[in-house]
Amino acid sequence: MLADLDLTAIQDEKARLLIQQLLNLIEQLAADLREAQAENQRLRDELNRLKGEQDKPHIKGNTPKASAPAHSSEAERRETRPRQKRKKQAAVQIDREEVLTVDPTLLPPDAEFKGYEVVVVQDVVVQTDNVQFTKEKYYAASTRQTYLAPLPPGYHGQFGPGLRALILAQYYGQGVSEPKIHAFLTQVGVQISVGQIANLLTQDHTVFHAEKQAVYEAGLRSSPWQQIDDTLTRVDGQNQSCHIVCNPVYSAYFTRPGKDRLTVLGVLYPQAARQYCLNAAALQLLEHINLARAARRCLTQWQSTDYWDEETFFNRLDTELPTLTPYQRQWVVTAAAIAAYHTNRTWPIIRTLVCDDAPQFDWLTTQLMLCWVHEGRPYKKLTPYVAAHQTLLDEFLTRFWDYYRQLRTYQRAPTDAERTRLSAAFDTLFATRTGYTQLDRRIAKTQAKKAALLLVLEHPELPLHNNAAELAVRQRVRKRDVSFGPRSEAGKEAWDTFMTLAETTKKLGVSFYTYLRDRILATHTIPPLAELIAQAAQVLHLGNSWAAP
Repeated sequence: MLADLDLTAIQDEKARLLIQQLLNLIEQLAADLREAQAENQRLRDELNRLKGEQDKPHIKGNTPKASAPAHSSEAERRETRPRQKRKKQAAVQIDREEVLTVDPTLLPPDAEFKGYEVVVVQDVVVQTDNVQFTKEKYYAASTRQTYLAPLPPGYHGQFGPGLRALILAQYYGQGVSEPKIHAFLTQVGVQISVGQIANLLTQDHTVFHAEKQAVYEAGLRSSPWQQIDDTLTRVDGQNQSCHIVCNPVYSAYFTRPGKDRLTVLGVLYPQAARQYCLNAAALQLLEHINLARAARRCLTQWQSTDYWDEETFFNRLDTELPTLTPYQRQWVVTAAAIAAYHTNRTWPIIRTLVCDDAPQFDWLTTQLMLCWVHEGRPYKKLTPYVAAHQTLLDEFLTRFWDYYRQLRTYQRAPTDAERTRLSAAFDTLFATRTGYTQLDRRIAKTQAKKAALLLVLEHPELPLHNNAAELAVRQRVRKRDVSFGPRSEAGKEAWDTFMTLAETTKKLGVSFYTYLRDRILATHTIPPLAELIAQAAQVLHLGNSWAAP
């Protein structure tokens, strides 16, 4: 009956509104029922566990359930493009040539030579290259010192540069686990233990850690906007968060104990000792915080453009504002830290973050560009029970993604007239009221985010989605699935450094293995990645609209 219901066919307006309210009540009851059923099953499982019985077994069916929820919007977001097959043979590097001849005994007397036919075959050779170095040794009685010939650059310890680069590339670049690396090397003929592989993965990487820092600073300088996201990482069995900051020319990873606003600020503005500045901008950030008049007056008296170190600032808070609640104190500390970040002259300041609407990203930059894919996800999570409501949802989503594609078109050829039209079209689209209460509430929430969703009209270089950061997150998730997580601070730092270098070299079109070998051998035929980032950013013009008068 509900499947064939057409509200527009009901002539009596009061009856139509009443039926509409009843349908929304059915939707709410259906949602409550689903939640209650899920909660009842959780309680049954817990009771069984407390009684010493087993939980309900989680057995996957032979085929995926047709009703499994899918909240991805990739099908609606993507635009179909003609597929072009690349010519692979042109990119193949020829390492050696071999001329093949025809057996003369097979040729008839009248056979004529017609030249050659070229065939390119790709192959690899996996074998050990163990070297025994015999080093000259001298002793001088006058200096009482022994003089020993040094090993070639890149050689130290028991393992050469090729092996070390291969282990790093497999573990951090291809996501191979330590046991699998050990099994592969053993089969090739390398005598190495799992413990030695672990040491090669985490120790003596000062050069790489320094380049990671340079990559990050160059990446921040490459554009006034950055993309950001985070994911769970286990460090020595404890939950921490991996924060990813990126743009089209680099990706950087930072694992930290938390994901609050101050932690994210510490990622965006890394410094040995955090500084604080209680200037006018900091006081403005605190205007919406409920503070006593005396406390607000005291903070106003502190107003200054000077920087304070953490010990001095905290001691002053303890002495002069001891009555602040932990919540209020946290906001004061956060506001002062953000103000110090915005006024610093030693580190690149991010003007805009492209992100989801998680609260920890607020305040950190002067502007936020929200991800349209994230904004579309809650609509996909709606599960209408009434067929008419499903139709309303489908129709609105069609309009939603059609508007998204208009924004994509605008990015390719922005004009003032189109900017004005799209702004008005947003107001029209998200002023829609369908009568389906859950959908209308969702539309109103999107409408309230207009400034952050349409920042792209002012800066067309901004991506409409945060997929780049999410793809970088996926690399950490895959690594986490294979290797679970680092077990020490050195391991955590190595994970962040080499995943940064692996993803950045990929974006710059540099072989990660070749880069590792180049740095280990200290040949430096590959320029510093920071220089390549700056060059790539100039080609892509990532901040043109900010530089325009």
